[in-house]
Amino acid sequence: MPSPALSRRLLLRSALGAGALAGMGPLLAACGDGGASTALPTGAPADLSGARIRAMVNQPHVLAFTQLLAPAFEREFGGTLEATAVPYDQLTSQQILDVQGGAGQFDVFDYFYFGLGALVDAGALVDLTDRLAGTDTSDFLPSVFDAYTLLDGRRFGVPFDGDVHVLYYNREVFETYGLAPPATWDEYDAAARTITERSGGSVYGAVVEGQQVPMILGCSFINRLAGYGGVLVGPDGAPTLTSDAAQAALQHLIDVNPYALPTPLQIGFDQANSAFLSGQAAMLDTWTDLGLKAQDPASSQIVDKWGVVPLPVGGANTEHRTALNAGFGLGVSTAAADPAIAAAFVTWATDPARNLLLASTAGSGIDPARRSTLESPDYAKVSAPATDVIKAGLEGSPLVWPKDKDAPRLLQDLVDQLALAIAGTQTPQQSLANAQASWERART
Repeated sequence: MPSPALSRRLLLRSALGAGALAGMGPLLAACGDGGASTALPTGAPADLSGARIRAMVNQPHVLAFTQLLAPAFEREFGGTLEATAVPYDQLTSQQILDVQGGAGQFDVFDYFYFGLGALVDAGALVDLTDRLAGTDTSDFLPSVFDAYTLLDGRRFGVPFDGDVHVLYYNREVFETYGLAPPATWDEYDAAARTITERSGGSVYGAVVEGQQVPMILGCSFINRLAGYGGVLVGPDGAPTLTSDAAQAALQHLIDVNPYALPTPLQIGFDQANSAFLSGQAAMLDTWTDLGLKAQDPASSQIVDKWGVVPLPVGGANTEHRTALNAGFGLGVSTAAADPAIAAAFVTWATDPARNLLLASTAGSGIDPARRSTLESPDYAKVSAPATDVIKAGLEGSPLVWPKDKDAPRLLQDLVDQLALAIAGTQTPQQSLANAQASWERART
């Protein structure tokens, strides 16, 4: 039987998961079978002068909206941007609820791309295909443009946050113990063990983000899955969660536990960042904006003491590959007061100047979504020494998460099973078999 704490987490699983979406069954049914989203016709951008925009945003993006976008929007248009932050484990369900529950309090949604299918199926996003047809989108990174916005040939948003992961390490700690930054997951394990044991636990070799939601534990698993050469689904859309790569990825999360910051299943985004930035942990695979925080004396005790490398590889795989981990687009709510004005705001908020500003500001939580940002000397200056590693990840072929209407529920099913194996209450093989069965049932 699961431990009491783990059982509570399973019962109180993320609102992105089956619990919340199942509870919204009547609302989802009221929407119909999908395709209920309205389409905004082709036309010139609406005038934003004096506009009021109400946005529901991901909690870690609050600074981006309130301290960067809002002042710029007021200066340029005399407009008002009101941002309401929602925890990342509730974002998709709260966006659906705002539309289907009839509140209609928001014009713009800062949405998870893996929630795109659920949002469209719920009729919560305006179809922007025609409105964007006359917009130059060539500057958006090909790796994120379609992945974040396109569903069944229609486009429902614009890329906002080009999320990928890299591996950060504490260069000073590695030098103390004569270690080289890891290129493989085996080398990562050896370094984690050496640091934890030789430091007497004063520094943990690694911090593993294991909070039981797709954005956290899902990312940690998928980083290792990609490293071992695996994928979540095959070319035919069939799940591959019992592959050798998936088995190796989950086993790695289990094996690193004794040498990682306690207790991985309780470690989320904020705790992980704090442990690394304080020097308490020596390695962290996470989003690329951590480097900006690491160089900020206001938030970091390791300024000039850190380094970054691509995510490690494992097994027979020798190709470093990252994943599009929980990236974001901006879309227009079907309950928007004026969809045309909301669409104009989305275009403005994701333009080259805004993407560069946000991606270059520590604490914004926003990573590059445009080529011009990756190629900007201003971005390179603030992102160094991580710039080349970030470019390689975003300009490559990162692993894309599923984004059909069932994706949030199925990803939550997966991380629930992963958590059981990590907690030692279920074998890795059984956990992955259970997740595979859940994903296969959704295809029938």
